[in-house]
Amino acid sequence: MGLTLYLSGEIHTDWREQIIAGCADMDVEFTAPVTDHAASDDCGVAILGAEPDKFWHDHKGAKINAIRTRKAISDADIVVVRFGEKYKQWNAAFDAGYAAALGKSLIIMHGADHQHALKEVDAAALAVVETPQEIVKILRYILDGKLV
Repeated sequence: MGLTLYLSGEIHTDWREQIIAGCADMDVEFTAPVTDHAASDDCGVAILGAEPDKFWHDHKGAKINAIRTRKAISDADIVVVRFGEKYKQWNAAFDAGYAAALGKSLIIMHGADHQHALKEVDAAALAVVETPQEIVKILRYILDGKLV
């Protein structure tokens, strides 16, 4: 049995790489949003043409990114959403809600300082963790039935 994971959320740390490395010996495929911040922000105007108004600049990019995000979340067996320490990740909260609405298995990752703010998001999850290593252990258990 293989799994496809969509790794959503914070882009400023190496949490994705830690999960991918920890799963190197497992049958897991990973997808994610575009994590190149400039490419993600500017894809709309780069593809569809410049916009003098920042609202429309962002609007074009958000819609093109949404095509990728919707497809990847729909195809995923499990959606992992990471809420980082430094920035408010409204897009991550949206991804978590979209995944929950689709009935996807949802793992939420954040520090203890976000417990209150994310209580509704956490309530929709099947697991809430603080580290990438906990996610790797969950995946190993799901795939192998082993506690390591």
